[in-house]
This record gives sequence, structure tokens and C-alpha cells, in this order.
Amino acid sequence: NWCCPRGRKVQSSKLGPTPPRLLTEEEFRLQGEVETRKALAELRSSCQSPEFSAWTTVSRIQSPKRFADFVGGASHVTPSEVSAHEQEFGLGRIYIDEELFEDDEDDDEEEE
Repeated sequence: NWCCPRGRKVQSSKLGPTPPRLLTEEEFRLQGEVETRKALAELRSSCQSPEFSAWTTVSRIQSPKRFADFVGGASHVTPSEVSAHEQEFGLGRIYIDEELFEDDEDDDEEEE
């Protein structure tokens, strides 16, 4: 008992490592938001550094003004892109998908 604190279970090496805990949908969404914000901040910082070749980058992109706005602190998505994303992946879409799947389940039950 002196090597292991009281109440602590010793895991057998035969069992192998325990599998990682899966994230809930909410945890997954939050982690995605945090990591995206962090990556965008790193990108902004990199683009503002003296070593960054702004002219080379601007010559290759389709919307130089939008890029300059982003580097200056503006959002990386436009309101129309947000709206399109919400229509395709938002709560309204989940409701539509559930309705479609419920109809499929009802059809399957009627066939039996």
C-alpha cells in the first residue's frame, strides 16, 4: 500500500492503454471555434510581420481588399457566407434532416 495512494487503482499492463474520451458535439464545436480563432490570430500576426511578402501574396489572391481587411482585423467570412453556412449546416438544417429521416422511418414501419 505504500507505493500506491489509497483509493487509486492500478491498471494492468495486459489491458493496454485506455481509449481517449470522445468529445460531445458541444465540446467539438467549442474546440473548433477556439482553435479557429487561435489559427486566424496566428495568420494575422504572420501577415503583419516584417518578413511577410505582402506584394507576392496580394498578387496571387482573388480579393486583395478582403485580405487587407482581414489582416487589419476584419472577419474572415462575409455576412452572406455566414448566412449560406447557417442555411446548409445550422439548426434549421438539422430540423429539416430530422424531418426527412422521420419520414423514412415511418415509410419503413408501414412496409413491415
